[in-house]
Amino acid sequence: MAAIALLSCGGGAHAAGQGDEGQLARVVDEAIRPLMEENGVPGMAVAVTVSGKRYVFNYGLASKEGGKKVTDDTMFEIGSISKTFTATLAAYAEARGNLSLAEPASKYLPALSGTPFDEIRLLDLGTYAAGGLPLQFPDAVSGEESMIEYFKSWRPTYAAGTYRLYSNPSIGLFGYLAAKSMGAPFADLMEETVIRGLALKSTFISVPDDRMDDYAYGYSKAGKPIRVTRGVFDSQAYGVKTTAADLLRFVEASIDDTGLEEMLRHAITATHTGYFKVGPMTQGLGWEMYAYPPKLDDLLTGNSARMALEPSKVDKIVPPSAPRKDIWINKTGSTNGFGAYTAFVPAERIGIVMLANRNYPIAARVKAAYRILSTLDDKLGSADPR
Repeated sequence: MAAIALLSCGGGAHAAGQGDEGQLARVVDEAIRPLMEENGVPGMAVAVTVSGKRYVFNYGLASKEGGKKVTDDTMFEIGSISKTFTATLAAYAEARGNLSLAEPASKYLPALSGTPFDEIRLLDLGTYAAGGLPLQFPDAVSGEESMIEYFKSWRPTYAAGTYRLYSNPSIGLFGYLAAKSMGAPFADLMEETVIRGLALKSTFISVPDDRMDDYAYGYSKAGKPIRVTRGVFDSQAYGVKTTAADLLRFVEASIDDTGLEEMLRHAITATHTGYFKVGPMTQGLGWEMYAYPPKLDDLLTGNSARMALEPSKVDKIVPPSAPRKDIWINKTGSTNGFGAYTAFVPAERIGIVMLANRNYPIAARVKAAYRILSTLDDKLGSADPR
């Protein structure tokens, strides 16, 4: 890995002097400022970790109406990056002995007995391989009762474990059943185990009243202020709000779990297990992984709209691949008003978090993150960019 001090750039816009932060700030500026201008992004927070050192850079406005600037305390919606929190909670439940990913979903929700969920494992739900669950629930599903009725009447298109189709109902049911196995509400368990266990001070599913001033407004395609609305499984699938620094701490725990409670360490590591491949991407629990160093085109393919919207036949990894350090791990997240991306390489002890209050193209996020991390890592910098 190339140390920041070796970067061939001058002092950054967000740091005085010629130290590491000043040099990194210049690199981040060159990637982020044009991105914001080209995509009409009002505000962003970018956090980078390098060998245990944290750097946070804030840009623009958290609220255009009030002219409130993005600060270290600004919370953004992270959309589907929330799924990595849900996966961690489920892995925690397995570490505690409350569930087994190999068991059928109906074991943990008897109302689904006698349905295809007798053959669909928790693991299938957690990896979007249940057999064709859709990206979103139909509008008629508005609460727990209608959610259960929907799953009772749903019929798979594919055999469980054979096709991947990205799905909020799939990962949502995964988190819902994990919480049922532990005998408490999902949000309470997330707070008690993952959020508190990682000492995250500005991470919430429901932002408390005394922190609402720190909650950024997102902006729709029409430029209107917007925040995410509640829905079935919103907490499990896309409901986390957090700061760049807090999300970076979550990433750092995946890079180095030293000092964490034993079951939480086990859970975080377990989410990096590889279960199947779809093209260049290896599916873990919540996280998506790539051979290291990755080609930029592979990252763009793995994070493409096609990967999110179309079913893909999977190549099972038997036995599942053990968590490893020399791998690129990432996840995107979006709501109607926000866009997020995070990526890290445990072996090189580098990672990045990018949070924005506009849902801008994922390809632009991936390219910016790759550019920034390439300046920190000789292997990325010398990899074939295409």
